[in-house]
Amino acid sequence: QVQLVESGGGLVQPGGSLRLSCVASGTTFTIDTLGWYRQAPGKQRELVARISSGGMTNYIDSVKDRFIISRDNAKFTVFLYMNRLKPEDTAVYYCNRLVNFQTTSVLDAWGQGTLVTVSS
Repeated sequence: QVQLVESGGGLVQPGGSLRLSCVASGTTFTIDTLGWYRQAPGKQRELVARISSGGMTNYIDSVKDRFIISRDNAKFTVFLYMNRLKPEDTAVYYCNRLVNFQTTSVLDAWGQGTLVTVSS
């Protein structure tokens, strides 16, 4: 069974930065398309960034040029570097494996996520 464990969230001031990590187990990982999702209070979960097995990336418009998704296959880890954070980035962040790069559908059960709060 695949397990995904997110970490790295916290309280940060507007304009600050955070690095989120997601460690996977129970999967080959190197062939997986991976994504970072977030769910803000009262809103639906949304896919923020995705990365293919070959390193191709895609972002939603609101985080382009601020967030960077990367992966370390040797460590079974996917990262989300978040820069110039805004209050509207406040959410619980989750990672998951995508069915493929063209979809937002996921393969695995959701983990606990990691809370990011952007506030002064």
